[in-house]
Amino acid sequence: MSDVNSEEKTNSSIPIGRMLRSDTTGFTFGCLLPEPEVPLFGDFVKAPAQQGLTEIIGIIHNIVIEDDLFVRQLIAAPELPEAYIQDQRKNRQIPIEVSVLSVGYSSENNIIQGLPPQPPVTLDYIKRCSLSDVIDFTNVQDYLALILNSKETPVEELIGAALQRASKARPIEDRELFLLQAGKELARLLSDDLSKLNSILRRIQVNI
Repeated sequence: MSDVNSEEKTNSSIPIGRMLRSDTTGFTFGCLLPEPEVPLFGDFVKAPAQQGLTEIIGIIHNIVIEDDLFVRQLIAAPELPEAYIQDQRKNRQIPIEVSVLSVGYSSENNIIQGLPPQPPVTLDYIKRCSLSDVIDFTNVQDYLALILNSKETPVEELIGAALQRASKARPIEDRELFLLQAGKELARLLSDDLSKLNSILRRIQVNI
């Protein structure tokens, strides 16, 4: 168990990209990671702000593989050798833009679920949240209202993906209870929109 925790802390401490642009509600960072290591839709990430006094926590809601002039040239080839495809995917680092919805921040060891006082700054490093970060942040579920009120994200899919990530960060015996509690909070928030509620609940059915 200690080896797993050690590996998890190491992975979460490695930067996965740098800030491109940001505002109070979210930010976009760029990365050049190989395909299997690209961050996933619904992943929790963190970024420093206020010169390190706070750490913004966000959820990935969009991933864009940027245009590449070399790829455009390859597309025009009538028959594309497999070696060229593998070179593009494995050896050339494809530019990727990742958009994040800000859902909270930590300051002086306190976790606040809400919009941060300042956005992160250009070129700051972005890191994955560790499993313990995810568990600590999602123990309270006020962030669900922020996602529901977002105009820039696919709300139902994002909540489903984020809750599944948060569930699987926990020990197996705690996952079902976590999702049940999330379902109750969503039922409260969406009492006047049963169609959206049912759509989200289908996405967070217990899958442990």
